[in-house]
Amino acid sequence: MKIGIACPYAWDVPGGVQIHIRDFAEELQRRGHTVSVLAPGDDSDDLPPYVVTVGRPVSIPYNGSVARVSFGPRVAARVRRWLVDGEFDVVHVHEPASMSLGMLAMWWADAPVVATSHSAQRRSRAMSAAHGILQSAFEKLTAHIAVSEEARRTLVHHLGGDAVLIPNGLYVDRFNVPARPDWWSPDGTMSFLGRLDESRKGLQILLEAWPAIHDAFPDSRLLVAGRGEIDEIRSGIPERHRDAVEFLGGVSDEDKAAMLASSDIYIAPHIGGESFGIVLAEAMAAGAPVLASDLEAFRVVLDGGRLGALVPVGDAEALGRKAVEMLGDPALRDRYRQAASVGVRRYDWSRITDEVLAVYDMAVAMTPESGTSRLSGT
Repeated sequence: MKIGIACPYAWDVPGGVQIHIRDFAEELQRRGHTVSVLAPGDDSDDLPPYVVTVGRPVSIPYNGSVARVSFGPRVAARVRRWLVDGEFDVVHVHEPASMSLGMLAMWWADAPVVATSHSAQRRSRAMSAAHGILQSAFEKLTAHIAVSEEARRTLVHHLGGDAVLIPNGLYVDRFNVPARPDWWSPDGTMSFLGRLDESRKGLQILLEAWPAIHDAFPDSRLLVAGRGEIDEIRSGIPERHRDAVEFLGGVSDEDKAAMLASSDIYIAPHIGGESFGIVLAEAMAAGAPVLASDLEAFRVVLDGGRLGALVPVGDAEALGRKAVEMLGDPALRDRYRQAASVGVRRYDWSRITDEVLAVYDMAVAMTPESGTSRLSGT
């Protein structure tokens, strides 16, 4: 099958959506499908052969972050050319409500169009202001996927309609890697992953809790991974607790897996704006017990607290107390680790891809000119 996937965000700055698309495209190709991904960005020798770029993106504020998207006449021409050249059986648009190239692909695609919504926003001025434009594009959709109940509710609230729930995926076994001795501490290693300049990731809450954790376990350490300026953040940590915090910067997939495997606790102190929380699933796959804010999206991934610990959102004191409790109770961490190792299998790409292909199958069957589904037996 020939599948065209529209990625709304710049390919050269990896984020959750881009990683999701990359891994899904890899799994589709492994199964014998032909895949082309259209994304903002410039041509580069580092691009996978299946990625087609539409030119330099622009940065705009979006959902508490900064999205690097592409639009304009030149982009429109490239989208049209990609659709014509691709002759796709299905076009799959991610984040269809974003003002980027995916909306153009929805308007102009002749093939069945499937969309996946990732974002959760209870209120969005941008979506409200663009309601008419979005509605005209969404009318072209044959099927809609949401990665979480939060993302589905955002869609229903702003645009009506509905979506089938299929969560984000990951290759679970790729996180089964050895711990790194230079990152692990016998008194406890904790880790955090997220863009340092995004307040919604909650690093400030974790650093507020850190002195109490470090006082209780003086040889413990905290690994902080993510892009952003660290000097001001580091200077805000009390001096006697500062050297036990190591800022790793942006990390590769391999280093991310090693960091999680080296962690006695993975901490997700996010304060909002999360639709799913794939990093929680990654930590679970790596064997790191999870301590997370009690956001609805995180509660779902952690099965209400059965697969990891939950604390009130934004409560640094509660976060610190729970981290100290978990560090002092290896049996508790083992219970979380064992339960999570089973629960995380629900998100493996082997299962998620089957579910998405079933949606493709339905979309093709619902399109009159498609005739018999091309997915039979795949």
